[in-house]
Amino acid sequence: MAFYAYLLRCRDGSFYAGHTDDLEMRIAQHQSGVIEGYTSTRRPVTLVWCETFPTRDEAFAAERKIKGWSRAKKEALIAGDWVRVRLLARHRQGVGKT
Repeated sequence: MAFYAYLLRCRDGSFYAGHTDDLEMRIAQHQSGVIEGYTSTRRPVTLVWCETFPTRDEAFAAERKIKGWSRAKKEALIAGDWVRVRLLARHRQGVGKT
């Protein structure tokens, strides 16, 4: 069984990170508003990124990590710009600051 970490763009431009074992069903739940909470008042949502993981724990860990990222870093992830993702990670850690 595969597990997924995913990132949604909400109607207001904000992002929502989550994880699931059934990506299609979970996106449908977010779209319909059946999942109360953050996305239910920001519909429609658009899936902008997802990755498959072999275990639920790994998918959940990826979700938690992404939730802590800046907007710029999430946008770099969506674009697949790994150089920028790494640059933003170093910048946040204080590397390269003067």
